[in-house]
Amino acid sequence: MASAWHWVTIGTADMEAALDFWVGHLRFECVARAEGDDPGLREHWAATDRQIARQAMVRSAGAENGGMHLVEWDVAAESVRAEAQVFDLCPKNLDIYVDDLPVRMAQLTEQGVVFRNEHYSEAVSPDGVHFREIHLAGHDDINIVLLQVIGSDSPIPDSGFYGVGPLVCVVRDPAEEKRFIDTVLGLSLSHNNILEGPDIEEMIGLPAGCALEVSIWAEPGQPLGELELVTYQGTDGANRYPRAQPGTRGVTHLNWWSHDLEAFAAHLRAEGVPHELSRVESSLFQSSSSLIFHSPAGLRLEVHERS
Repeated sequence: MASAWHWVTIGTADMEAALDFWVGHLRFECVARAEGDDPGLREHWAATDRQIARQAMVRSAGAENGGMHLVEWDVAAESVRAEAQVFDLCPKNLDIYVDDLPVRMAQLTEQGVVFRNEHYSEAVSPDGVHFREIHLAGHDDINIVLLQVIGSDSPIPDSGFYGVGPLVCVVRDPAEEKRFIDTVLGLSLSHNNILEGPDIEEMIGLPAGCALEVSIWAEPGQPLGELELVTYQGTDGANRYPRAQPGTRGVTHLNWWSHDLEAFAAHLRAEGVPHELSRVESSLFQSSSSLIFHSPAGLRLEVHERS
């Protein structure tokens, strides 16, 4: 497949609050909305115990990758990351690139956005990437990171916000997950670092003596729709991936478009990856066929061929 993911599916208890953040504050564009139930999508997701209330597709202006499919259900469900520890195993962060973090923090603070810390963190990774970041609590227990990469030439829009860049996933076995992303998804390794020391512990909220193994996987030349694997060495969090399924709140899964789903299905069989065949007849998108499978850590992945 070797392409950046196209959208992440996110369950929400309050569509208007979610859109107020992404469109109102970060100036993403809402490219499609649907009101009312969507039996075709629920059938694809095998979600028969509740109904969909409303949906929206959101993305950075003009971007094909790194979008979001927001889904509000008629009955509020538990969230993937409710009361989660920093190192719990789950899809954890949505990283949003910004052009100037101090400026964007001041702008959002004036609009009433509250950050987890008063000041941003600044560091240089072992492979020489100079970055600034600040965390904030998003809707439905999502952790959102505003990230400025100093010296980056990524084409950030005039709004100053560009994303989603990486979806950050906490995993227990990074070697197995890396092999899967490399050989099954075909993404390229762009960064691979061990972050440690008192500054990192303070930045992330780690126990003393813990280190962070980080790898970022991307389609070369595409800054959006990346996957970032994080392993907190010296800790062992609760496994929340079984919660990250359609019907819950928060990040549930990633989606790709494919031009040749039959070939990709053959690739999954050759790699020994269990998968299900489906199709989507939804209010917002349709597929002639779709594949559902999971990474070794348990992250749900869907690949769709357009009708």
